[in-house]
Amino acid sequence: MSDNIFNTRRRFLQGAGLASVAPFCPGLSFGATSSASDQRFVMVILRGAMDGLAAVQPYGDAAYAELRPTLAVNENQLLKLDSFFGLHPQLMSLAQMYDEGELSVFHALATPYRERSHFDGQNVLETGLDNPDLGMSGWLNRSVPYLLSSNSNNGAAAMGIGQTTPKILDGQYDTASWAPAVLPEPTTNTVNELLSLYNQDSFLGERFTQGLLAKELAASMEDTSSSRRGRNFSVLATAAGNFLSQDNGPLIAVLESSGWDTHANQGSQQGQLTNQFAELDAGMLALKKSLGSTWNNTMVLVVTEFGRTAAENGTGGTDHGTASAGFLMGGAVNGGMVHTQWPGLSAGNLYEGRDLTPTMATHEVFAAILNQHLGIDEASIETGIIPGFNGRSLSL
Repeated sequence: MSDNIFNTRRRFLQGAGLASVAPFCPGLSFGATSSASDQRFVMVILRGAMDGLAAVQPYGDAAYAELRPTLAVNENQLLKLDSFFGLHPQLMSLAQMYDEGELSVFHALATPYRERSHFDGQNVLETGLDNPDLGMSGWLNRSVPYLLSSNSNNGAAAMGIGQTTPKILDGQYDTASWAPAVLPEPTTNTVNELLSLYNQDSFLGERFTQGLLAKELAASMEDTSSSRRGRNFSVLATAAGNFLSQDNGPLIAVLESSGWDTHANQGSQQGQLTNQFAELDAGMLALKKSLGSTWNNTMVLVVTEFGRTAAENGTGGTDHGTASAGFLMGGAVNGGMVHTQWPGLSAGNLYEGRDLTPTMATHEVFAAILNQHLGIDEASIETGIIPGFNGRSLSL
């Protein structure tokens, strides 16, 4: 599957002053796979630019405390991963996964995008391109034809969980979606009448039946409180796990979490960002529980469009930055490691004098998961899904 629009090649390090630095550590290994048809993948997009320096604090870098006199968490209160990095105290479930070898951390991670627009940054993250392209499809949508043969019921290979379909699933190939109900439930008679009507059309009838199946699968975990529908990340994460754990369910689910833009009153162990971390942690634990044994064949990637400034600002927050941190978790992950080529936080090492310098490529992680976890061949990834990337430099 090749397209002439994919004539751009990797320019990840251009303009960052790191042309001599490899985007990943040689021999990096963070996963193990079996048959591609058994594998499941969950993509979690944190919208608003998560502060990776707060999520995975480099307490071993002396410059960090100087840059963030009020935002830095005391070293003794961090959930230490090693002698240099520690997770925020609210990420307790993630810390346990790390200890159990089910979670790896990427730091100084970024897409090729080097500006600081949320809209454009998310576009690059979701299209898999070097630069924003509003008309381009999402890279997970472009992966669908390579996954359909692995989907046992020949239904949708990928599914968006939430009120809107994310850009990453947009494109010419069919994907499914589910969101908590916001309208009154139809009566049984209404459902039967609709089923009879739709069954007269082979195209619509099949999709209506699939919708009823989705409703049944989700019913056991849906929060019926109207004040919480669609806004509780754990509810959406539980739904994703329920769908993916079914024999005839999708292979891929996409989740979104918003509210990560912390320009003011970010907080250290209390406040907006702390609440966001607690919600993310609870959601990932809920996802693991709802997946059940399917967790053993699952990888979950948590990423954001870009990071935040290394120094705190005058309103107790951080502004738009460049590199951030990402998480890869699941039973299919050989975890318990922080993967980075740490650039340092001293003034001379900051990107444009203000941001954590990127040394790891988010798009390379995408390509590696597609190749080594979902079984898509390198050439197809490089020419048809993530232009210029094939995942070869990573060993999962």
